[in-house]
Amino acid sequence: MEKGVLYLIPVPLSEEATQKSNTLFYLETINSISTYIVENEKTARKFLKEAGIKIPQSELTIHDYGKHKRNNNLAPFFKELMEGKDVGLMSEAGCPGVADPGAEIVAEAHKKGIKVVPLVGPSSILLALMASGFNGQSFTFNGYLPIDKLERSKRIKALEQLASSRKQTQIFIETPFRNNPLLDEILKSCNANTKLCIAANLTGPNEFIKTQTIYAWRKEKPDLHKQPAIFLIF
Repeated sequence: MEKGVLYLIPVPLSEEATQKSNTLFYLETINSISTYIVENEKTARKFLKEAGIKIPQSELTIHDYGKHKRNNNLAPFFKELMEGKDVGLMSEAGCPGVADPGAEIVAEAHKKGIKVVPLVGPSSILLALMASGFNGQSFTFNGYLPIDKLERSKRIKALEQLASSRKQTQIFIETPFRNNPLLDEILKSCNANTKLCIAANLTGPNEFIKTQTIYAWRKEKPDLHKQPAIFLIF
């Protein structure tokens, strides 16, 4: 039996950004699929409704891949795919598989010989890099930095050194409610002439993107509490 296709379906990064995020092919795809693997069923159904899905919600099969539902047995998520049905994989925000636990589903799909098709959609990492003015030919996404203050300071200094020696953009993130302490540590640990770009609320109505030196940031520190943000140093 021919296996189904796993479509990687990006979702908007912020409220009121649906029109900025979706393509015609995106709409065609979600209206041809009735089975989804998602991080959160409630928000996934909301995204699909806002995107313009015409299939009744009652006819959708949703496999919840939230952190409380994960275990070592991935077989239930692949039932429909192995039966020849196409399935969509959705993250909580942005692109599935990028800084996202859905990467495990994608890896398993490759092991099972299932075709994987990524759809065009917003990536906060790439949008921030595009808007930073930093090196877009050599960059590293470092994910989350250590929570421990001493370890975090060491890591920031190490990333600053890499940015300087390799001329390589260093990108990282933090849980929104820890953004301000992270920013404090960046401003404390980095050299005054190091450049920092902060990109917050990307694609949203209150989007904020600014690049300047650490010296300049020390004079006008923004409040990033509970705002989704990307940090880039160069």
